[in-house]
Formats: sequence, structure tokens, C-alpha cells
Amino acid sequence: MNFIGVDLGGTNIKAGVVDEDANLLARVSIETQADRGPEHVLERMAQAADEARKKAGLKWPDIAAVGVGSPGPMDGKTGIVLECPNLPGWRNVPVVDKMQQKLGVTVYLENDANAAGFGEYWKGAGQGATCMIQLTLGTGVGGGIVINGQVWRGIDDCAAELGHMVIKYDGVRCGCGSHGCIEAYGSATALVRIAREKLDAGRPSILHDWVKSGQKLTAKLVADAAHQGDALAREIYREVGTYLGVAIASFCNIFNPEKVVLSGGMSQAGDILFGPIREEVNRRAVAPAARRVQILPASLGDDAGIIGAAGCAMQRYKEGRRV
Repeated sequence: MNFIGVDLGGTNIKAGVVDEDANLLARVSIETQADRGPEHVLERMAQAADEARKKAGLKWPDIAAVGVGSPGPMDGKTGIVLECPNLPGWRNVPVVDKMQQKLGVTVYLENDANAAGFGEYWKGAGQGATCMIQLTLGTGVGGGIVINGQVWRGIDDCAAELGHMVIKYDGVRCGCGSHGCIEAYGSATALVRIAREKLDAGRPSILHDWVKSGQKLTAKLVADAAHQGDALAREIYREVGTYLGVAIASFCNIFNPEKVVLSGGMSQAGDILFGPIREEVNRRAVAPAARRVQILPASLGDDAGIIGAAGCAMQRYKEGRRV
């Protein structure tokens, strides 16, 4: 059997055909065109799925089901996306019903971070784990939890909002409205904020020259400076890594996972990020859990959401679920 995974993003829609062994047979990426509203985006999602099918040389009867990974809170029991901040007009959008009408096959809805987490568990860095935690370090911090081969979604499909665990009760305000969330201290956005604050305070760094020359201050730029031995850049990554280590230590104490997988551009920073994380986990987590856990960079890149959405659809299809 073959399945299609659709990864809905604010900028691009990615879709791919995946077989039962998690092999990605074909993939496509098209612009979301989110400003044209939900109905247009749904049409684009159907188009991406169909293009992936054609690219794989398959007919629709060869596709058992389609999985859609979408951002935003959702009701997985009805297949409705309740709200999606990065997609204008997305409130109570019946994604499953609309996509089934357009494609004529069974469609399942999944949170995009859950899908990416399952993708890494099924085919990526999380393979072989009984319990795996995934964190996506980007504009925000997304999360996914896989236990005994199943995504942990919670009773209201609101589980694994790991980026909004509070690690500093009097900390800076997060985009969710709370204060001191992991997202406010451990995301790429947070790293850039911390770097800008230190540069504005007059701290010496090669970053001053790079920014003045027209380069944009990003997490990658800070990583490049750190790899060249820039003391301030290394300090910034140590600070952010420590915050992430505080959070991951708590995850270790709660879930006792074998693997914690970090994805997103920051995960490519190497030891300047993973070193402080591991140090803090060893310092804070209970000793058996700290010894057990492997903290690893993700391996699937942009394909994690596609493979994971297809994999979650496969599981539900085989279990005979309607949604």
C-alpha cells in the first residue's frame, strides 16, 4: 500500500508518496498562497497531493489514504482545524471533509509537529526508540512525543505543546501569552533576540562587522561566528543550550525517553549547542534517565513532516479509523 503525506506550511505545501516501509517515492513542493484564504489553500493541498501521485507513477486506486500535517490547534475526531495563526482566515476549517471531497480517498488530520516527530521515529534519528521526544527549533519550538510506536496526542489533541512548558516563571512574554516558555528562550527567534540584546549592549564580537556589512542576524550567522571562535557567539549558544537542557531534563524525568531528537536549522550547530544541553541534562535529570537518553540532531530535514503525516495516516487506516 502507498500513502500520501501533505505538510501544510505558511509559505509552502510539501507532499509526497510514501510506502509501508517509510520510503519516500516522490515529493513536490508548491507555494501555499495563504493570503488567498482557506478554500484556495485546500485546493493547493489537493493539487500538491495529486502532483506527488503522478510523479510516483501511481493512480488514485494505488493510494490507500492521505495524511495532512497542519499547524494550529485542531479537533482530530472531526478533522477540523480550529485556528491557524499563520494562515489568514483559518478558523474551524473542515480539512478532512474538504480534502476527501477533492481527492476521493480517506484523509486523516494530524498536528504538523506530531507528524514531524513520527517521521523521525519511523524513518529518521528516532528509529528503534520505545519512547522518543522531538523538538523543532525554529521560529517557535514545536514538539512531538512517540510512545510504543504511537503519537501521544492527549484527550483534546493538545498534547506535546512542549515549547510552552514554562522554565522561567518571571521570564519574558511568549507569543502564546504566557511568560518564560521554552519557546521564548530556546527557539531560533529567542537566540537572535538574545544576540541582539548583547550586541546592543556593546559586547565585542565579529557579528558587529558582519551585520554592518549587510548580513542578517540569524541563528546560523551566530553559529558561524561561534565556529570561528567568537567568544560572544559561543556564549549565546551556551545560554540557549542551557535553557533547552533545563527543559529536556524535565522531559527525561517525566518520560524517561531513549532519544530526544532536535530538528530545525539550529540543530545543525553541533557541539556548541548539544554540549551545553547534555551538560545541563546530566546535571538536572535523575541519573538513570540522564545516562539512558541520547540527544541527537534530526536526520530527515524537510521530509520529516511528509513521511510522518503519511505514517500517521497509515496507522489510522490500518486500525480502521474514520478520522
